Amino acid sequence: MTSPRLEAGDTAPAFTLTDQDGASVSLGDYSGQNVIIYFYPAAMTPGCTKEACDFRDNLNSLQAAGYQVLGISKDAPAKLKTFQEQEGLTFPLLSDVDLTVHQSYGAYGEKSLYGKTITGVLRSTFVVGPDGTLSLALYNVKATGHVAMLRKRLGLAA
Repeated sequence: MTSPRLEAGDTAPAFTLTDQDGASVSLGDYSGQNVIIYFYPAAMTPGCTKEACDFRDNLNSLQAAGYQVLGISKDAPAKLKTFQEQEGLTFPLLSDVDLTVHQSYGAYGEKSLYGKTITGVLRSTFVVGPDGTLSLALYNVKATGHVAMLRKRLGLAA
């Protein structure tokens, strides 16, 4: 079963998750700021590593433009900590092991993998504005070139 999809203008579902260090992180912690939330299938897999490193390499310019970045996966905090350390990631990685937040954002459901329909995490990215509404809701994004595409959609220079 696929969760309902969100659209620009929708209110971003609130959440509180545990980060790679075991601390609680809530969307409300970023109230009044622009937040990029990206959902990825699994830490330490090739596509997810490429995507995370792309965000890491662009983090300073994204933050300079007023955007915070949060990565969410179904991985346990200990695995996220290993991923963070291995790749030098400098933004919070949040654990959603029961997929509740994935489902509230429509980032979990049916997808095609090598011609087969499976149920899993949909690589998705959301941009939450300072007022808590979504300015972008992007589903089934590609890991490669994702941040460049996102920067373009946000009107940020390359």
